[in-house]
Amino acid sequence: QVQVVESGGDSVQPGGSLRLSCVLSGDTFTDYCITWFRQAPGKEREGVAAAHFDGSANYAHAVSGRFTTFRHNSENTAYLQMKSLVSSDTGRYYCAADQRKYCGWYDDPSVFRYWGQGTPVTVGS
Repeated sequence: QVQVVESGGDSVQPGGSLRLSCVLSGDTFTDYCITWFRQAPGKEREGVAAAHFDGSANYAHAVSGRFTTFRHNSENTAYLQMKSLVSSDTGRYYCAADQRKYCGWYDDPSVFRYWGQGTPVTVGS
């Protein structure tokens, strides 16, 4: 049974940094692409970054240049490194996995079969 677990959310000051982790268990990690989503209070869930099976990635415009996603396939873990955080980055961050090599931050959330429980990120003074 595939499970996805995120961690690393916290409260930070504007301009700060955080690293989120996403561990996939129960199957071969490299058979899955990983997309990071976030959901702010009262807003729809939106994709922010996607890590393909080979470590390549793509990013939403709102986070490009500030967020980096990468994978340590030997550890079955994907990461979302976030820097220069701003208040609009506040939200619950989710890791979603799909059994294909490439996925996009723009993918409809409904196509992802496996989701973590989310981890909260708060950016505020």
